[in-house]
Amino acid sequence: DSSDQEPSERTPAFVSRETALQALNTIVQVHFEKTLEKKRSVDLQKKELWKMFQFFFLFLAIVFASVVQSTRLQCRHVWMPILLYGLGHAIFYVAMAQTLRCINGFKYQRRCHKLTLGLATEKLKRLKVSSGENVPEDEFEVRYQEPGDGYFNKFRRKWALFAVFLMLTFFSMVASVATLLCN
Repeated sequence: DSSDQEPSERTPAFVSRETALQALNTIVQVHFEKTLEKKRSVDLQKKELWKMFQFFFLFLAIVFASVVQSTRLQCRHVWMPILLYGLGHAIFYVAMAQTLRCINGFKYQRRCHKLTLGLATEKLKRLKVSSGENVPEDEFEVRYQEPGDGYFNKFRRKWALFAVFLMLTFFSMVASVATLLCN
């Protein structure tokens, strides 16, 4: 039974050149469309992210304006706006984390499709300039490509920047409210 043999032990299967060209063209087309689809998905998620930023800063501005305009709030009430800021930051972090996870997932998938598209395109170019009527199966077989481990470092840096941004925003809001109410 040939299916029990190692891939290197099997005799290579040959297909017609036309069949190989059609297969590679189909692979190129599919991965090109998937790349565009993932790009659109990333763009949509980025729009959602900007909306969240706008609502978050609007919330911060409303709480801050309320503190500034209040004549009844005193230093002993400083915990209320700080609690609101903490709650707002926590909700924003959860929403932002989910959106960033989606963006990073779409970007990773897009990168995989781009790598696969590049490999398929390269094999298609080689096949077009080669001669012969029949082509070995491995000449047009294209496996799904994935980026190296270093690709994930980019996502970690973005998470770190996001966390630092949120902490700085929170601490600056707390410091400004404490300064306003306790001085």
